[in-house]
Amino acid sequence: MGEVERWKREAAEAAVELVRPGMVLGLGHGSTARYALLKIAELLRAGKLWDIKGVPCSKKVAEEAEALGIPLTTLEEHPELDLTIDGADEIDPKLNVIKGGGGAMLREKIVAQATKFEVIVADATKLSPRLGTKAAVPVEVLPFGWRTQLRFLQSLGAKVKLRVDPDGSPFLTDQGNYVLDCFFGPIEDLEGLARELGLRAGILGHGLFLGLVDEVFVAGPSGLRRLGR
Repeated sequence: MGEVERWKREAAEAAVELVRPGMVLGLGHGSTARYALLKIAELLRAGKLWDIKGVPCSKKVAEEAEALGIPLTTLEEHPELDLTIDGADEIDPKLNVIKGGGGAMLREKIVAQATKFEVIVADATKLSPRLGTKAAVPVEVLPFGWRTQLRFLQSLGAKVKLRVDPDGSPFLTDQGNYVLDCFFGPIEDLEGLARELGLRAGILGHGLFLGLVDEVFVAGPSGLRRLGR
């Protein structure tokens, strides 16, 4: 296991210490959140954790959680979650984050908005002085008329790229939509950009998570840190 992978696992496993029996959890998508999933399953098998249910943020997470023996539920059955552990692509000093590198940002945001306490787990490379410095902002768009959304995003100052699968076909989200990766560079007005994206017909979701994160567990060369909002 490489150094960055060790940091990912350290951060995720530390966050799992917040999980208590009886909780309903949001199960995040991505390589770092996966370590939390593995730890939860380990604790369940060992009898050190019990009576929990998880709401997966993607079909892939649902499949893996089921294979690991983690009981699942839905937001329809439990519209309020106790805790969500998820990853991020970039984190600013105010704990605003960019998510969606795995294409699950719409479901992840729905789950985040439904949770009492949202925790992000990450390695230190994800920390940034300003969102957009390191990561693109993923934007989920309806396939119908998607090129009009590309032009609109370019008008906002982004360099835009349609996300594709290895065979060159458009990447599809769990909802069957396209993802446009938008490279803005350091973003001056996060709220303004989020508002513009939210008002546009055909844009169904985006990776700016503003004011949704309560705490970040981040591991790196200086060890493990917990950052609060």
